[in-house]
Amino acid sequence: MSDSVVQVKKKTLMDRFLNTVEAAGNKLPDPATLFILLAAVVLILSAVFGSMGVSAVHPGTQKVIKVVNLLTVDGFRMMWSKAVTNFSGFAPLGMVLVCVIGAGVAEKSGFLAAFMQKVLGSAAPAIVTFVIIFVGINGNVAGDAAFVVLPPVAGVIFLGMGRHPLLGVFCGYASVAAGFCANIMLGMSDSLAYGFTEAAARMINPAYMASPAINYYFLVASCVVLSIAGTIVTEKFMAPRFAGQDLIKYELDSEALHLTSQKSKAVTAACIATVVALLILLGLSLGEQPILGDPKTGSIMDGKSPFMVGIILTVTMVLFVPGTVYGFVSGKYKNDKDLWADVSQAFKDISSYILLCFFCAQFTSYFAWSNLGAVLAIKGAGLLKEMSFTGVPLIIGLMLVSCIVNIFIGSASAKWAILAPVMVPMMMILGYDPAIT
Repeated sequence: MSDSVVQVKKKTLMDRFLNTVEAAGNKLPDPATLFILLAAVVLILSAVFGSMGVSAVHPGTQKVIKVVNLLTVDGFRMMWSKAVTNFSGFAPLGMVLVCVIGAGVAEKSGFLAAFMQKVLGSAAPAIVTFVIIFVGINGNVAGDAAFVVLPPVAGVIFLGMGRHPLLGVFCGYASVAAGFCANIMLGMSDSLAYGFTEAAARMINPAYMASPAINYYFLVASCVVLSIAGTIVTEKFMAPRFAGQDLIKYELDSEALHLTSQKSKAVTAACIATVVALLILLGLSLGEQPILGDPKTGSIMDGKSPFMVGIILTVTMVLFVPGTVYGFVSGKYKNDKDLWADVSQAFKDISSYILLCFFCAQFTSYFAWSNLGAVLAIKGAGLLKEMSFTGVPLIIGLMLVSCIVNIFIGSASAKWAILAPVMVPMMMILGYDPAIT
């Protein structure tokens, strides 16, 4: 009977849909190859529409913007000579590389794993679930490290409570994936997204400048909403499926992630060091003319203030300090060589991202040089105005497009690199700030 039940479940509409999505996703090329193909498409479209004389009138400057054919001798010379500068000047690359210094230490030292274990300790099941999901959502401050760190730690915590460890593993992984860009503090994902946003916004307004904090209020609210929703799904729908299952075979697995007294002391020392660092940062941000404030306005929230311009360095230090303190107090680091070895390893871990950035930088540069993004955005905005497709329906439509793309492309940076050059300028023409898009 059980086999027949399983067979019936595999044939449900949802299962067939997920199988189709999985099959389609598996056929997609590697992200690097994807951007090579997209760059080729841009070159072909630039040649087609450029030779046709396709153009659009900029709504602000009233200048005529024409599609530029890049498949010419001059175009080839530009692509060949600027390939390296496209890469070195790619804004998201520098932001992420700096942030990796702090995130790498926080993750490699073991601080993030130990901190999660100590904080969650023993509490009511629903509270523990909520905290795990909340920590998982905010784990993206350390990049992809949370995908590796949180699931096993959540499994051990659930096992210690007498619950099935796989429930904790699934809960931890789902929280990191579902809330990957939400956070109560700025991180690498915000810097990465803003790099694409700024470049896209400057197609319409060359002087546009904001900061990675343009979505902060939305991200904070999302943390709370997603944590509550995730807790309900886990406790009401997932937990009953694991009730009554044998846990004996999982008992030995918890030893590998046991929180010793020395690790516990190291977490406490790391937290104290973080508080001290935050107090120093607060001191640099207070007063009529704070050190980290804008020299002209005195505001630290001004887009040109050292605080906002250097937000990536701030995030790096907030992660670097506790990770370093934890590493030395716990005994993980014996000297400075051990510390910098972990930082070096963190850079090795993102080598595939650095490779991706090279091809992504070429694609975005070609897209900007060809004026395809600006022309498409202007004409798209005009079409939406004629259809009176603005306001809430437009925002819902943008969300649906993002959802569809999200099913097939998992990388947040890859998605936004593709969507931003069209969506941001188009929404700006319609009167929407890039932060909304």
